[in-house]
Amino acid sequence: MSNFIPNAPNWGQVISVNRCDRWSIHYRLRELGIPSACPLDGTLRVEIDCPVALILVRSVVRQFAESRQVSLEWLERCWETKVACRANS
Repeated sequence: MSNFIPNAPNWGQVISVNRCDRWSIHYRLRELGIPSACPLDGTLRVEIDCPVALILVRSVVRQFAESRQVSLEWLERCWETKVACRANS
């Protein structure tokens, strides 16, 4: 994924996030190699070009958007889920 930071206001997908969190999300996405930008219009724009990028964007946004309690409840549900894992399937 490129390090291109666009100036065009119509680049990428607009992600709806709290305006005060958008720079932190932007920097985290950049660390993950996902092109993003915070234009002057106050939006967060992200270039999502594959399913993995979409999952990573969702995960990063959740870290900032959800309360600690909601995150803990989700993690508890994950730990309690019993899924059979088959190697080499």
